Amino acid sequence: VLSIDRIIAMSFPSSGKQSFYRNPIEEVARFLDTKHADHYKVYNLCSEKGYDPKYFHYRVERIFIDDHNVPALQDMLKFTASVREWMSQDEKNIIAIHCKGGKGG
Repeated sequence: VLSIDRIIAMSFPSSGKQSFYRNPIEEVARFLDTKHADHYKVYNLCSEKGYDPKYFHYRVERIFIDDHNVPALQDMLKFTASVREWMSQDEKNIIAIHCKGGKGG
């Protein structure tokens, strides 16, 4: 059973000018490292944009889903299998998930 309190939904962690109106990537990393050190994995569901996974200690998995589109069944199965594996490794493990706009779309 997956507890919702182990899931963080967020907007795209951004740098440069976009960080003025989106989550600054450094702030996101600091929050995750402070609250969930060594127990988080970030899922980037955005096909259009990426970032350096070093910010999150290389615990980033990318599933390429076009913004405002339905994901392919294959991608959803890959995502759910990965989440299930990560969450089962330790009861402290959490996931942080985002798409491009942060609106779930």
